[in-house]
Amino acid sequence: MADRPTVHQPAPPTRSPATAWAAYAACALALLYAVPSFYWALGGTAGLDTVGGAIEELARTREPASVALGIGAGVLKIAGGLLALALVRPWGRAIPRRLLLGAAWAASMVLTAYGGLLVAVGALVLTGLISPSGPVDRTALRWHVLLWDLWFLAWGLVLGVAAWHFGRESRSRGAR
Repeated sequence: MADRPTVHQPAPPTRSPATAWAAYAACALALLYAVPSFYWALGGTAGLDTVGGAIEELARTREPASVALGIGAGVLKIAGGLLALALVRPWGRAIPRRLLLGAAWAASMVLTAYGGLLVAVGALVLTGLISPSGPVDRTALRWHVLLWDLWFLAWGLVLGVAAWHFGRESRSRGAR
């Protein structure tokens, strides 16, 4: 018999397409959300008026504390992106399954609750169903309802989908 050349098949994916899609989407949302944080922390001002309030004022001061806060926010968003990737990348297996899943669920719940609450309350103010006692920057509030806070909500929901799929797959394969 002649020797046949060995054909190497690619390794099967470690996670389902649904898990991978949700995890990569959560990572993309996190990393894209970090960009304005770093931009504003490093002195950029374009779009800063869409944030409004105390955060806008703090960013415009250019004091070391405001720069550190902006960089810290960007670093946390990057960490959130890495958390999502850990659910589907081989290096994520180094993290104990329960810890990884717990962190993903906790982050998902915080992001979803924070974004959802701010979107809901902001929408109620914009529609006139709630009347705040003080002045309202309606332009910044629209940006929050339609982009900034909605971004937290979407990120949290997609991360939750990734965590849910990861948990189901991990249970069906046995603990890693």
